[in-house]
Amino acid sequence: MYTELRRPCRTMILVNPHSGRGQALQLFTGHIQAMLTEASVPYTLVITEHQNHARELVRNADLTQWDALVIMSGDGLLFEVINGMMEREDWQQAIQTPLGMLPGGSGNALAASIHHYSQSPPAWNEELLLSCGFMLCKGLVGSLDLVSVHLASSQRLFSFLSLAWGFVADVDIESEKYRHVGAIRFLMGTLVRLASLRVYQGRLAYLPAKEIPKPPNERAKATRPPFTPQQPETLCQPVPENWTVVNEEDFVLVLAICHSHLAEDLWTVPGAMADDGLIHLFYVTAGISRPALLRLFLAMERGSHLAYGCPHLVYEKVRALRLEPISQQGMITVDGEVVEYGPIQAQVHPRMARLICPQSPRPGRWWPPPPS
Repeated sequence: MYTELRRPCRTMILVNPHSGRGQALQLFTGHIQAMLTEASVPYTLVITEHQNHARELVRNADLTQWDALVIMSGDGLLFEVINGMMEREDWQQAIQTPLGMLPGGSGNALAASIHHYSQSPPAWNEELLLSCGFMLCKGLVGSLDLVSVHLASSQRLFSFLSLAWGFVADVDIESEKYRHVGAIRFLMGTLVRLASLRVYQGRLAYLPAKEIPKPPNERAKATRPPFTPQQPETLCQPVPENWTVVNEEDFVLVLAICHSHLAEDLWTVPGAMADDGLIHLFYVTAGISRPALLRLFLAMERGSHLAYGCPHLVYEKVRALRLEPISQQGMITVDGEVVEYGPIQAQVHPRMARLICPQSPRPGRWWPPPPS
């Protein structure tokens, strides 16, 4: 179910001037400002000054003054905003504030996914920014799944995009030193990490999607996300019998993602939707060669990696998962942000938030299929 933003739409736009190549503010004034003026969208521009600035601002702001919150940055700033909303006493109302995304970072996964959901041809850089700006001016609002993440310290976070351990998390964080070159930082990080490929030991379990009925089409009422009987409340409890326990304990990567794209040029889940009620779980087991892993990521640029036939790649649609690292060294990221290293559990909460996005019943395959 889609709704429209009220007119005029009072919009707060949060810009991180240091995201990506440090050009987010210039991109806004050069491309988006005129679009908003032409569309008669009143806005207040807020420049973030430090890490968690947006989280603190959203946690304490009077959100009744705003009809939408829009992020002009990478995905990390939206992670801050969502968690700031969920830390409020009136979180039920706060999380219903429509969220918008304008790409200004290096990866721009959500922006690329939103563009993909419009069934448009692929776009990058300024073209992707203009596409997302047009959707913001159009003002259609759909539903957005969120994922609650429990850490060993009992801290609870909320994710809209991904949870990663192993190769993907390593590349994401270790490539930060190449941020000045833009999105190509991920290619550079990939090549560096391939040169000394790591294997991580851990235990992985998940609740298959077929175990829980698909939610109804209408957006679910926002209530404090519970842990249902199918999802244990604490990491100390064993997983229920209807969960699948992965026999493998040696992994190159584990990636749980909620959207179609992991980055502008990584089409990870061709059939994903913003509100499909699913976590798309990928893992690659030990034994894969460096050339095979590189070919896998190159195929992901076209969304053809699932047809690649790699015996080390496993893909499952799940509602919840638990990861328990055994290796003492490693990194876990949630929405690209490093979190506490240790046991972690996640579960999806369908249609919990609202997203400014195109109206599309199913994402189309606009890319030609790979040659046989």
